[in-house]
Amino acid sequence: MGGIGPWKDRMIAAERALPGRAEPMPLHNVHDVLGTPLRDAFAGMGDARFGMGCFWGAERLFWSLPGVVSTAVGYAGGYTPNATYREVCSGETGHAEIVRVIFDPAIIGYGALLQAFWENHDPTQGMRQGGDTGTQYRSMIQCTSEQQYALALASRDDYQKRLAAAGLGAITTEIVFPAPEFYYAEDMHQQYLAKNPDGYCGLGGTGVSCPVGTGA
Repeated sequence: MGGIGPWKDRMIAAERALPGRAEPMPLHNVHDVLGTPLRDAFAGMGDARFGMGCFWGAERLFWSLPGVVSTAVGYAGGYTPNATYREVCSGETGHAEIVRVIFDPAIIGYGALLQAFWENHDPTQGMRQGGDTGTQYRSMIQCTSEQQYALALASRDDYQKRLAAAGLGAITTEIVFPAPEFYYAEDMHQQYLAKNPDGYCGLGGTGVSCPVGTGA
């Protein structure tokens, strides 16, 4: 999952980003594990979006949680419409690798999703995650409601205290509202670790716990 371009550790300017294309990626609209759609209206469900490094392992983390209805991987936070994986890896789109999580709020709350997010990557690493270096691996929370935005900010502030107490640095996670447009990744990346059980998973936390409801 390494990048391939000169833009690795800094965001590209919008005017220098790749132009992209009008047509979205072809999508087999069935979740390989859950059997639900990847693209749908999802009436009554919550919609959460997280960037925490390589999206393969991150997606598996979230589809395994009770109450998660569907997950999909894609690109967001940059400038290039309907970018390809190769383009995102070049650093010339500005996008991060993002997991879209559709969840049933009657079964799992947004606070539990935040807990999984904070505990399963290192949010202090800037434009990388472990050995994966590049702007597409940066830590992000893209909020789809004002309530999510408030909860995400509160959880960040509380988790920062816990990280500082453990001797770790400042959180670099970008928390944005409203969530930018989500561009679905190519089919081969959707539920990648279900299709390739021995594939690469870059998840790795700090070892600092974030109890359910922290800051929420």
